[in-house]
Amino acid sequence: MTQSTLLAADLAPGPTARRRIGAISTLGPGFVAAIAYVDPGNFATNFAAGAGYGYRLLWVVVAANAVAMLVQFLAAKLGVVTGRSLPQLCRERWPGRPAWALWVQAEVVAMATDLAEFIGAAVGLNLLFGLPLPVAGLVTGVIAFGVLALQRRGHRPFELAIGALLALIGLGFAYLVLVVPPSPGAARGLVPGFGDQGALFLALGIVGATVMPHAVYLHSGLISRRQVLTSRRDVRQVLRWERLDIAIAMGLAGLVNLGMLAIAAELFQGSQTTITLEHAHTELGRMVGGSAALAFAAVLLASGISSSAVGTAAGQIVMEGFLGARIPLVLRRLITMAPALALLTLGADPTQVLVVSQVLLSFGLPFALIALLVLTSSRAVMGEHVNSRVTTLAVGLVVTVLSGLNLLLLAQQLL
Repeated sequence: MTQSTLLAADLAPGPTARRRIGAISTLGPGFVAAIAYVDPGNFATNFAAGAGYGYRLLWVVVAANAVAMLVQFLAAKLGVVTGRSLPQLCRERWPGRPAWALWVQAEVVAMATDLAEFIGAAVGLNLLFGLPLPVAGLVTGVIAFGVLALQRRGHRPFELAIGALLALIGLGFAYLVLVVPPSPGAARGLVPGFGDQGALFLALGIVGATVMPHAVYLHSGLISRRQVLTSRRDVRQVLRWERLDIAIAMGLAGLVNLGMLAIAAELFQGSQTTITLEHAHTELGRMVGGSAALAFAAVLLASGISSSAVGTAAGQIVMEGFLGARIPLVLRRLITMAPALALLTLGADPTQVLVVSQVLLSFGLPFALIALLVLTSSRAVMGEHVNSRVTTLAVGLVVTVLSGLNLLLLAQQLL
């Protein structure tokens, strides 16, 4: 053996190093999924909640983010352990009509998601460059296609691009919170309570915008596409890294959501005018300064573009999993963006459309959570990584409470 060969052998990573490198390579899906938790729908619901109720719904944001961390870890665990996505396992375990029904509601959820993403990015472009909303919607589609094209080079370039946009959103809101700091009495908002029907409606919107159904499908699909893990030790190690991935990404998303509500509570509480995204931008400029208004528009645009690309990726995972079919990304993007472009062309109020879309998402959430809970609680599916009784009870309670709130809101609207 030559000296150069010996040197190469010495420099080559050993089994432990290779496992560590492989585990580190799993970091990234959590940041992609976290984009769904800071999309333009979050802007609309959090700003509306802060303006209408001050800090009273702060507890909803905190609770929703805690639930989101648990749900996203279960989705990641399902993908790591089984090597398949949640939609794929649904089709395998419940073939025929149940899988078709789940697919249909998932597609409705995808369209509601697209409403938030496209309209938010279009408003951001309008605020920054003065583009008419229909034109801004088309520009958003083109930019989203560019981000999606990174997937052709593998998962890492796409994840890095989405991670960079998430970092931009985080930095933007860090600046806004510095110039509009929360009041000392904000902690009172951690005490649970609604007060009236309007608060319940916004609370459901916050939950729908925070715990996103398509993010559950997406996360399981992203992680299942990585390398196949053959040893129990590798699986456990990757799951440890996934916890870190999710904790950092979802922690950042949670801070951004808290920042949104705090800014609205400080600047707009008690305002007699409905707080739209455009109004929030204008008032930030008037009350704080042009740099604050610019930061708001920039993070809204980054949120819309990144969440639009992530939403399309989630839609592909949903269709491939439930139907075993794949359609070109361009065609899928055109189909799902059509309702948003139509509403922009018709002149619908962007902020109201965003809030309603997030409430629709909260109605679709129990379907994804029930499927996720059933599969991750099955020893036949998960083996030694099956949910503990505490986890099963916790997620079951979340599904029950959310379904009950949805039914309550529906009854209030009909009566």
